[in-house]
Amino acid sequence: MASEHPRIGELFPELTGELVDLLHAEGEDLLAASVPFLRFVEWCPCKDSFCKSFHTAPPPEGKYGPGHRTVPLLPDQGMIILDVVHGEIQFVEVLNRDAPT
Repeated sequence: MASEHPRIGELFPELTGELVDLLHAEGEDLLAASVPFLRFVEWCPCKDSFCKSFHTAPPPEGKYGPGHRTVPLLPDQGMIILDVVHGEIQFVEVLNRDAPT
């Protein structure tokens, strides 16, 4: 159940604020409004040292499929790319950055 997972704002308050600001800068106001409610489900399983990505919904079996889009953001450090499915952020790809705080 989603409520068993902590909100990302509780775990990563700095990243949460940054995501909101970056999404507003891209004109993605609806996604920005959803960020405080996102839940941390699990870390990306890739184990690459440069990857600090995480799922905010249970990962799909295979590809995301219809309704999927990516939203690349422009942070000051590294890369952040969001996987959005039917208007909901499902995965936060965090690359070449320190661990989220």
